[in-house]
Amino acid sequence: MSESAPSLAGAHRSPMAPPRSFLWSRRIFLTLLTGFVLVPVYVMVSSSLKPLADVSGTFRWLPSDLTIRPYIDIWSTVPLATYFVNSLIVAGAATVCSVVIAVFAAYAVSRYDFRGKRVFTVTVLSTQMFPGILFLLPLFLIYVNIGQATGIALFGSRGGLILTYLTFSLPFSIWMLIGYFDSVPRDLDEAALVDGCGPLGALFRVVVPAAVPGIVAVAVYAFMTAWGEVLFASVMTNDTTRTLAVGLQGYSTLNDVYWNQIMAASLVVSVPVVAGFLLLQRYLVAGLTAGAVK
Repeated sequence: MSESAPSLAGAHRSPMAPPRSFLWSRRIFLTLLTGFVLVPVYVMVSSSLKPLADVSGTFRWLPSDLTIRPYIDIWSTVPLATYFVNSLIVAGAATVCSVVIAVFAAYAVSRYDFRGKRVFTVTVLSTQMFPGILFLLPLFLIYVNIGQATGIALFGSRGGLILTYLTFSLPFSIWMLIGYFDSVPRDLDEAALVDGCGPLGALFRVVVPAAVPGIVAVAVYAFMTAWGEVLFASVMTNDTTRTLAVGLQGYSTLNDVYWNQIMAASLVVSVPVVAGFLLLQRYLVAGLTAGAVK
């Protein structure tokens, strides 16, 4: 019986099944990849629960002394609460503006024919070819000149930073929603128009509900772009409008570096993004893949 069992197992193996060597190679690779991802997370968590003296010394995989003091001190070492509010306002406003503008622009390109439509689409997509650092000096000069000419303080303000992030998230958001709206059948629009809806009614009552996964994916992308951006936030903000991505530098002083507080603050900063991914995961996956197949 013991000798015939392997042969029976091999006989029931599907001819389309991948080789066992491939299965084991995939398992080993996924195990290594999981370790590669989880080890830095463990180092962050364990370091955030250690006193500063233990973090500054030789690293130990098993902490000898655990404390939650770093999670309490992060709010007093730097004005982290102010940075947190600034990031929420800037990222939230940039996300809302990006989604609203992208919905209207993508619907117009997807459903209507007009002169310059192809040029507009190519221009929107081509803006993603250039690195963001190329726009740093032009935007800085524009904001300063607008402030001197009109008195509107864009440089060093949340509004200026929101406009800056729109220049990065809006082109990709429009291009992504165009592909998603194209996958929504036009018969739905026509049925809404027959029922008495206007173009805006068809958009908000029919197309937008059908495109919720794509809109959620665009919103997550816009929020992440604004939440973790460092370069423009370090130049376009001041002490009162500084965001989290730049504010974390405050834990590094001329005399010492509070590594345990940096790790604790980094974990606190990542909570909104992780929570958003967990809550919107099914919409995000559907939104990223639905526009690829029509």
